[in-house]
Amino acid sequence: MPDDGLVMDTAQTGLQRASGRAHVGLGARGELTCLTDLHQSGSAKAFLPKVHGPVPEVVFLNTSGGLTGGDRLMFSLALGDGAQAVATTQTAERAYASSGGRAVMDVVLSLGAGARLDWLPQETILFDRSTLARRTRADLGPGARLLLAETVVLGRAAMGETVRDLAFSDWREVRGQGRPLLVEPLRITAATLAAGPAALNGARALATVALVAPGAEDALAAVRACLPEGMEAAASGWDGKLVVRLIGPDLLPVRRGVARVLNALRGIALPRVWQV
Repeated sequence: MPDDGLVMDTAQTGLQRASGRAHVGLGARGELTCLTDLHQSGSAKAFLPKVHGPVPEVVFLNTSGGLTGGDRLMFSLALGDGAQAVATTQTAERAYASSGGRAVMDVVLSLGAGARLDWLPQETILFDRSTLARRTRADLGPGARLLLAETVVLGRAAMGETVRDLAFSDWREVRGQGRPLLVEPLRITAATLAAGPAALNGARALATVALVAPGAEDALAAVRACLPEGMEAAASGWDGKLVVRLIGPDLLPVRRGVARVLNALRGIALPRVWQV
């Protein structure tokens, strides 16, 4: 298993904390992609459901039920040359109120030459007074294709929850052959929530879909044609990258919008654990 590079939180809360690491390695054998490595420890698990076709599905799970201050979680996936996979999470990740320190989550993706990965985790729900630092790093070999989607939700509208204070940092970085291809920092704090039109402007859900692959920008017209109404949504394509942003008043319309974009880019059904 490769060096995980976990960000360490040194805050001492005096309470028991959850920690987990799950790693999956997949390699190509002819037209099939097969399991080559599997590691699970602590609260992190990985499953490979039976699928009917050449592309396996990897489902990651945090058995602790969520993250709070001091917790550490890591998911990693490595695809060999020419391998293909779809990876997701069994359910939404939840960041709960912290009694001290921050929760840390790392996602490490590695794609060999010509590999194809759809990284499609379900949404991250941020609760009031949560503190989460997440870092997603992907390294792409020549000709590799990475499609990723991330959705963030501020509390649960159906439960009448209001998020007024939190500290969320999200760093996404895609590199190819030693150089950065796409770098996306996101930070949401109490000041962000209070900034009005300069920031979220009262929205409760936001999502990013990004395709990094040779010729990714060629799909721009098709993606723009399927962007949903009733929310802010836009797409840009350039230099082997396609990025879509969606922001809305609640999770459901944003989730449906993300599903429409993914369907346009993939042409196949979403992972079975998704509920849309």
